[in-house]
Amino acid sequence: MLSLRSEGLYCEQGDFYIDPWKPVARAVVTHAHADHARRGMGSYLAPFFSKNVLKLRLGKHIRLDTLPFGQKHYIRGLSLSFHPAGHIPGSAQIRLEYRGEVWVVSGDYKTTPDGLSHPFEPLTCHTFITESTFGMPLFQFPDQETVFSEMEAWYRRCSGAGELPVVLAYSLGKAQRVMLGLHQRGIPVALHSSVWETHEALRKNGFGLPPAPKWYARNVPERMPVLIAPPGAIRGAGFLRKQPHQLAAASGWMHLKGLRRRAGYEMGFVLSDHADWNGLLYAIQETKAEQVWITHGYSDVLSRFLREQGIQAQTLETHFGQTDDDSE
Repeated sequence: MLSLRSEGLYCEQGDFYIDPWKPVARAVVTHAHADHARRGMGSYLAPFFSKNVLKLRLGKHIRLDTLPFGQKHYIRGLSLSFHPAGHIPGSAQIRLEYRGEVWVVSGDYKTTPDGLSHPFEPLTCHTFITESTFGMPLFQFPDQETVFSEMEAWYRRCSGAGELPVVLAYSLGKAQRVMLGLHQRGIPVALHSSVWETHEALRKNGFGLPPAPKWYARNVPERMPVLIAPPGAIRGAGFLRKQPHQLAAASGWMHLKGLRRRAGYEMGFVLSDHADWNGLLYAIQETKAEQVWITHGYSDVLSRFLREQGIQAQTLETHFGQTDDDSE
C-alpha cells in the first residue's frame, strides 16, 4: 500500500505522500513537528487539532484540509483516517484500508497519557510503521508525576537561592506539557516568545491550557517563575549572563546522565514525548501486525529484537528525526 520514494512515503492508490520531506502535490501530515510537516507542499491534509500550529509554522495561507479523529476519508476506494498518537497535542497515526488490507503509519507516538494530548489509540493492522527514537532496552522512563515532583523540588531550591530556573523544552508539545505540570502544582511560569506563540495557537485549537505570560527579561516578576524556552533560543542569550540562573533540560535523552553533564545542564528531567522501549513493544503487540517497518532511532536494535520474536520486521531509511524539535 505504501512505497518509499525520494520524496517520502508514497501511497499510489490515493496518490499522496505521508509526511514527505520534499515538495509534492498532496501531503498527508501526522503532526506539526519540523521533520514531519515541511513547507512547500501543494496541499495538506492533517488532523483537526493540529490546524492552528500548522498554519503558525508553515504559513497561514497554505492549502490545508483537516479531519477529526476517527472520521474516514475516501480516495478512489481507499479509506484514510486519523487516530490519536499521544505524541504531542494534535498528533495522529494514519490508518489506511484498501480491499480489506490495513496499514497504520504511527508518525511519532507515546503510549503513556500526559494529560494534554489525546491518548494513544492502539490500532490493529496488517502492517505497522513505527518510530524507534528510544528503541533500546535501556530506555525505560519514570512516570510523569515522579518527574514533576523532582521539578518542583528543584524550583523551590532555585527560588530559595534567588536563581532563575530555566527549563529547556521544545516549543511544540514538551513546553506545554511542562507548563501544565508546573501550573497544576501552583508554580508560576513564563514563556519564551516562540513558546508563547505556539501555546496560544493550541489554546485557539481547543486545548485546555491556562493562559501564561510571555517572558520579558527586563521585568522579572517579584515571585520568581520558571522560564520555559526552546534550547536554541537560550544559546548566547545576554540576559542570562546578568541573571543568576540554573539550566535544566526536559527530554528523554536526559536518561543518559553523561549527555546531561556534557551539555552543561545543572538538572536533567527525563520527560519524553516518544515511547520508551516498553511503550514501543506494547504498541507493536497491540497492532497484531504481521509486518513491521521501523524508521528513525535505534531501528536496527528494535528490528533484530522483533525478528527474534517471529515478527517480520525491517528498517526503513527516512528523514524523520533529523530535524525533529526533540533532537535539540
